Amino acid sequence: ISANKFGISIFRSLKLVTKWTYKHSLYYIYTSLNKDVALPGIYEFTALGLLDDREIDYYNSKEQVKVPKQDRMKEKLQPDYWDKGTQSRRSKEQWFKVNVDILMDRMRHNETDLQVLQWRHGCEIEEADGKPTFLRGIDEYSYDGDEFLSFDDENMRWIAPVAQALPTKRKWDDVPILNQYTKGYLERECVDWLSKFMECGKEALRNHSKPEVHAFAKKSTTNSGKLTLTCLATGFYPKDVRLDVRKFWTSLPEHLLTSSGVRPNDDGTYQLRKSVEIQEDNTAYYDCYVTHSTLEEPIIKQWGNYICVTSCISGLLKFRMFLNVILNPNKVCRNGVFV
Repeated sequence: ISANKFGISIFRSLKLVTKWTYKHSLYYIYTSLNKDVALPGIYEFTALGLLDDREIDYYNSKEQVKVPKQDRMKEKLQPDYWDKGTQSRRSKEQWFKVNVDILMDRMRHNETDLQVLQWRHGCEIEEADGKPTFLRGIDEYSYDGDEFLSFDDENMRWIAPVAQALPTKRKWDDVPILNQYTKGYLERECVDWLSKFMECGKEALRNHSKPEVHAFAKKSTTNSGKLTLTCLATGFYPKDVRLDVRKFWTSLPEHLLTSSGVRPNDDGTYQLRKSVEIQEDNTAYYDCYVTHSTLEEPIIKQWGNYICVTSCISGLLKFRMFLNVILNPNKVCRNGVFV
């Protein structure tokens, strides 16, 4: 049997069933510039909402209207939700204008340079059997791309990584009710909105995509005589995935691999690639082993021409062969053939 079928048969016979839990997130990102840059698509103030990394609403300082970015959101939410959202965004736009000026003065920056103030806040949950569990909340500010202020949800206090943020930290920490409200929003109100939005767009969220898996190798750019073997999983949704690079059916440890991390594709799906360097003349069996919530069984993509075959093996002999492969992989396989 081929290595792929052999691995899948092991998976089935041992009934290695993964119980998937789904992670969901709701984040809002506000970006304010100190001046107009006169570039298409870039505004002095923008705000967007992201549900599971997909844009659900948008606002900019030119149109000054909060608009839905998904049809299901527009259909399910009442018009007054968008009207109130527009008023809220306009208020935040004014708040940001004031505070960009305050920070520029505090940082001793002048009007000629471009300065950027950003705020990101929201929450993440884990869902198992339809029940949401709060994982974490984020409320953080950055100035010119650097961390400026963040909320410690567990201890209900603000963290100031730079000296210029200390006056704001002290001012906000001196109002306990403000910190209590922030904690309550992150752990309860945000979770409630997340659940509501998920219900609005559940058809879209259920439009899950299975991963495509590719295994390929090219000459290493850093080490002569070596190949960079890469496993690529792409086109999957949701974003939670497991990708192992295996040698003789044993997963290589992560510290030996180079990982891209899960990254978004243009179509709303995700990709992940992991690589390992091997000798050019390496004849070992390698494969890419991928599990995902959309799969009934793992995808195993073999690299190279290494094929192990069996003859007249059934019942107990198959199981004994499996044990030998696991315990002594180098002894039971010579030149690509089981003996």
